Amino acid sequence: MPTVNLLRAVACLPGIANLTIRERSIVGTRFHKAVVLLIALLALAIALAACMAPALQEPEKSYAGTYVGRSWQGEVQGVRFDDAQQYIETILTLDERGVISHATMRFFVKADGYWTTRQAGAAYVAVDYAVDPAPATPGDSYVPGTSMFTVHTADMMSFYAVGVGNDGTAALAIVCPVTRYQMEIKLAPGSDYSVPLREFTIGSGRLVPTVRTSAGALLRPARWADLADKHLLDISPWSHVINDRGVLRGVSAASSIGSLLQTLGVDFVDGRPQPLASKYGYFGLGGWQGNYDAIAAFLVGKDATKLTSLVDWSIPRYAGAINDSNQFGVDARAGATRTVQDSLDGIAGATVRISRESTSYQRALVAAGILQESQVIIGRF
Repeated sequence: MPTVNLLRAVACLPGIANLTIRERSIVGTRFHKAVVLLIALLALAIALAACMAPALQEPEKSYAGTYVGRSWQGEVQGVRFDDAQQYIETILTLDERGVISHATMRFFVKADGYWTTRQAGAAYVAVDYAVDPAPATPGDSYVPGTSMFTVHTADMMSFYAVGVGNDGTAALAIVCPVTRYQMEIKLAPGSDYSVPLREFTIGSGRLVPTVRTSAGALLRPARWADLADKHLLDISPWSHVINDRGVLRGVSAASSIGSLLQTLGVDFVDGRPQPLASKYGYFGLGGWQGNYDAIAAFLVGKDATKLTSLVDWSIPRYAGAINDSNQFGVDARAGATRTVQDSLDGIAGATVRISRESTSYQRALVAAGILQESQVIIGRF
């Protein structure tokens, strides 16, 4: 502050007018020093406050958007995605915090040069009531048997079909989820529909495994004699997936064959089935579509930053099957398993093998910036 201005300012103070010029100068100098000291103290206080205040936080990352992840057949063997014949796709929509607001999962397969989805659900079914079903030859030398049914569909998981001819012949086909064989029952006109389901065993000839719908079965019988006393609901402890939920829920070994057919859409008058054009559907969760809908329902509302996999890979029997390349089920150690499935309680809402679905889910999280590709567990396709 210029001295003349400081002296003028000082002169305005009470009692200053009675002082001499020299005394006024001394007071002004001291006042000047006091102002400078005050400014220095203020500057120091501001600096200390700045140092003690928490650092400014960068804005949190927003995960808002829609992200796609894929898992494909042959990936472990080095097959490129563009060359794959099957793949699973997961589409996730996340909000800013990473919470899943919408989820879709689809299983694509290439058939006759065209892409379709396994869960398409549509089928062409025809029944030849003149045919008597005959069993397939199981095992390594598999030979298809004779079927009453002609079925064209991309989704044979949990598939069933039923029909009644004009003469009253009833026909049922249902895919066993354990053996993956199409089991068929033919009932001639005048049959007793009060017979309980437990009497329709493979050994009796009333339950006929005609066609293998998939080679990747839990149980691969070498001969039907080993299952001679088994009926549809007790081929293995896992047969419960047929009737623990869905359209066949409540049907048991004690249920009559007539009540089973009624449950599947056959009408009876005076104890006799009425003609019915072939009808089909999916039991349990409802085939691939039902399983993938269940996964989507499980995911909606979950925090994707915390749910980074559909499978808990820390479980020893799963962790022991992950190799150094993060591939699951390829080099399984003793005590480990090559599959991830829980048909009774489900995993992530599904009763199907879930490791490949988990891979596609994790890849969607990679696209969202939640995971790195190096963290993805490549499931067994």
